[in-house]
Amino acid sequence: MNNTVYVGNKGVMNYVLAVITQFNTENADKVRIKARGRAISRAVDVEEMVRNRFLPDIKVEEINLGTDKVKNEDGKDVNISTIEIVLSK
Repeated sequence: MNNTVYVGNKGVMNYVLAVITQFNTENADKVRIKARGRAISRAVDVEEMVRNRFLPDIKVEEINLGTDKVKNEDGKDVNISTIEIVLSK
């Protein structure tokens, strides 16, 4: 499934628009919202705004939590939390 929206440092509405676009113009049945680290709270905000304000018929199908190992500036492995929220019609 390539109907994935990666949440980063932009404003919440940018990602809300991306999710709505996936559902409406791409005719996607499912859209994944993915984020890591500090962007996790923004991903949850995106999901809530999509469901509560714009597309009330959308349901949360599943939520996956995990950890990615990333090398920091010093070359050490650091664990970063991840979230994947799957929305479906």
